[in-house]
This record gives sequence, C-alpha cells and structure tokens, in this order.
Amino acid sequence: MNAMLFSLAYGIAFLCAGVMGFAIQRGGTCTVAAMNEIIDTRGCSRLLAMVEASVWVCGGLQIAQVLDLLPIMPGGFRADSLTVAGGALLGLGALINGACVFGAIARLGSGQWAYLATPLGFYAGCLGFAAWWPSPPHRALETGSPVLHASSGVAALFVVFVAWRVIRPLLPGRSAGAVAGLANRIWQPHTATTVIGITFLLMMLLAGAWSYTDVLADLARGMASGVVPRGVLGLALLGGAMLGGMTSGGLRATSVSLGQMARCFLGGAMMGWGSLLIPGGNDGLLLVGMPLLWPYAWLAFAAMCLAIGSGLLMRRLLSEPATRGDGG
Repeated sequence: MNAMLFSLAYGIAFLCAGVMGFAIQRGGTCTVAAMNEIIDTRGCSRLLAMVEASVWVCGGLQIAQVLDLLPIMPGGFRADSLTVAGGALLGLGALINGACVFGAIARLGSGQWAYLATPLGFYAGCLGFAAWWPSPPHRALETGSPVLHASSGVAALFVVFVAWRVIRPLLPGRSAGAVAGLANRIWQPHTATTVIGITFLLMMLLAGAWSYTDVLADLARGMASGVVPRGVLGLALLGGAMLGGMTSGGLRATSVSLGQMARCFLGGAMMGWGSLLIPGGNDGLLLVGMPLLWPYAWLAFAAMCLAIGSGLLMRRLLSEPATRGDGG
C-alpha cells in the first residue's frame, strides 16, 4: 500500500514537473529577460512575476503547515560575502549564457540546442569547484524559517490573495473581452510564474524540495542520494518545455555555432560556481530559499539581478559609441 501511494505521489510530481516546464517555456521565464525589460522599457512586470512565484510557494507552505501536510524543509544559511559573490557570479554567468537556468529551459523548449551546453557547463563548473574547494564555509542557521512559525491568520490572508488573483482578471471593465481573451493571455508572465509556483509547491509536498540545478550540483559532488528520481523530474521539466514549444509553434531547430556553445558552457560553469558559493542556483533561491524567507536567498537573488542589470547597462554604453560612429 505504501509503495502504491509513493508511486502515485511520484507520478503526480512527474506531471507537475512537466507542467512547470511547459509554463517556463510559454512564459519565457528568465531573470535576464526581466532585467532587460527594466532597462529597455522601465517596466518590471517580469521581475515582479518571478517574485510572485515565491509568494505562491510561501503561502502554500503556510497552508500545508496549518493542515499538517508539510514535509521536512531544508535549512537556511547565514548571509555573508560569499552569498553576494555567489549571486554576482550567477548573474554574470546568466549574462554570458544569455539566459538564467530558467531561461535555458525555455530556450531548449524553443529548439535552441546550443543551450544544451548550459547544464553541461553547470555540472562541469560544480565538478571543478568542488575539487578546488570541497567545503566552502557555509554557516547554517540554527533557527527555523519564520514561514513555518507563522500563525494561521497569515494562511488566511494568503487565501484572500488567491481569491483576488483568480477573480481580478474576470471583473467587468478590466479589459475588453476579458473572459473571451483569457486563453490568449494565459501565458503572460504573471500567469506563467503562478503556474510555476503552484506546480513547484505540489512537487515539494509530494517529493520534497527540488531543483534541477541542485541535482547537477549533487551529482558533481558525489551525493547520489535521491539523484535518480530527481533527475527524472528534471527530464520531465525539459519534456514539458519542449511540449510547450511544439504546441505554440515555437519549437524550431536553430543552427548551433561553436562560439554560442562555448558561451553557454562558460555561462553555465559560472552559474555552477555561484551556486556552490551561495549555496543554491537561482531556481532553488526563487522557489525554495525566498519562499522560506531566508535572508541569504533574497540577498543572493538581489546580487544576481544587480550583476545582470549592470552588465546589460555596460554592454549598452559600450555599443552606443560604435552605433553613433556608424551613423556618422
């Protein structure tokens, strides 16, 4: 009976991973794209949408706590200079790669096969880093997450938030043809990241805290416990992204250059280095550390965003003189 329940739970988690990958591809979820939006249009809808995914996981964990359904949660770490350095490396690696670890999945779902080098680079980076520095001095927090000690009233507030998010798009006057056009808007950033947050929450409750970058990091460090089932979830994530590309007509194989693959490999390796310094990749930060309100996760994600934004601005400043020269 226990084996049957485990198989059922794992089957649901596998399905959730596929839906999560589908949403990542359809929503074009990516921290680099979010920072590009801020710089190009002064808008922050993509970044806010990504943070909202953390809110959905956070609120869901509080409800699970009230219902006594919460599994064992990972602990947090003290925020220090390694946290900032790791976040900056994540950002610089994503900038070189052209996408964060979420965005790499979305690109693969669109047939941009050069991004296969990103997870390979991430694994290689973790492998080399672990050999050079086997045990970075991460200091674990002795106190539990404030999310897990919150009152039931906070869970009730989250229920109100859920009701508002569901009902708001359907209210009269929101936009012409709101209900009729819902299918066309369903993969806007906020909706996509909401789906990501909900499916990840279900996976966390059914299979424990999980991210595909953690699987790669654990493999590189020789930590084989639970790697196979978590690796299968990673394949489901990729399969869902590819299904998203196929059903939207966006799955078109593109030519792959050696230079592009080298950039993806190097960017992946740098993100791997950063993830071991923090510790955690930006998928784990966004969907595990930040929902649990660990300060180190928020600090690392902020450092990542600042590194990406600074790099994009510098790239623009360096290209503007050349553009003006061409025009003159």
